[in-house]
Amino acid sequence: MFGKRETHVIVLNDLDNGRESVRRALENASAEDVPGLQLALRLLDEPASAEDPKVRWTREVLAKAGIDPLEREIHAVREVRKELPGLSLQAAVDMVRALNPDARGHRK
Repeated sequence: MFGKRETHVIVLNDLDNGRESVRRALENASAEDVPGLQLALRLLDEPASAEDPKVRWTREVLAKAGIDPLEREIHAVREVRKELPGLSLQAAVDMVRALNPDARGHRK
């Protein structure tokens, strides 16, 4: 009952201080510095709307292994668990299925 252990991946994203620093710098920036600082601010804001890191990692692992997760789901789940020992079967299934935005519940 208590013997199973699952690996948890935590992604820390603490860009708020960086964003605030760039915003403060923009307030007092010279005309020639403004475009660069605005670009920096856009780049700092980009990750917030980017793809979920778990989805990106899963996609990269399966691409490297040459496995199509839609056509070979079982092989994809096995590969994800091989790359992240300790990951539960359910978590691996969820990660693989997250690659298919049309997947709802179990596949046919």
